[in-house]
Amino acid sequence: MTLRPVNPDDIPTFHAVMMAAGMDPRSSWTRTTPADLERSLLAPGSGGFLAVGAGEVLGCVGYRPDGDRTLTLNKLATVPQARRLGVGRALVREVEHVARMGGYERVLLAVSQFNLDVLPFYDRLGYTVTDEPYAHAHPGSPAPVVLVKAVRAEESTIDRPIPPLSDKDAP
Repeated sequence: MTLRPVNPDDIPTFHAVMMAAGMDPRSSWTRTTPADLERSLLAPGSGGFLAVGAGEVLGCVGYRPDGDRTLTLNKLATVPQARRLGVGRALVREVEHVARMGGYERVLLAVSQFNLDVLPFYDRLGYTVTDEPYAHAHPGSPAPVVLVKAVRAEESTIDRPIPPLSDKDAP
C-alpha cells in the first residue's frame, strides 16, 4: 500500500470511497458532495491522502488547519474490504506527520453520534475525548464527539544554525 496526496482529479474517487464506507444514512457525511470535498480538500493549508493498494483506492483522509495550533483530521474512510489491514491507521499517522511538520501542536477530529463504534480505534491511536465544541459541526446533526491528540514537532536540520568549524576540522 502507498499513500499519496490528493489532487483535484481525485475528488470523484475520494467521494466514492467515502460513500462506500457505509456511514449511517442519518449522518451529515452522507450528504457530502464532490463540490464540498473540493472546497475542503483544496483550500489553502488543507489537503488529503489516498491509500492505494493493488491498483485500487483503499482509503482516504482529509485535513485542514484550524488556527495556528490545530490541524483537523476529517473524512477518514476505508472501503469495507480493506478494514483491519492498517489502512486507516496509516492515513491517520500521515495527517499527524503533516501536523508535526507544519508546527501544529495537536490534531483534532470529530466523530458523528452515528459512528461511535470507531471510538476505540482512535483511543488505540492516542486520541482522547474533549469537551471542546467542533467548529465545523453540521447544524442539522447531533453534536459530534470531539477528540484530540498532542503531536510534537519533528526534529529538523532545516533552519538550525551550523556550528563553526574548529581548527582541527579545517582541511
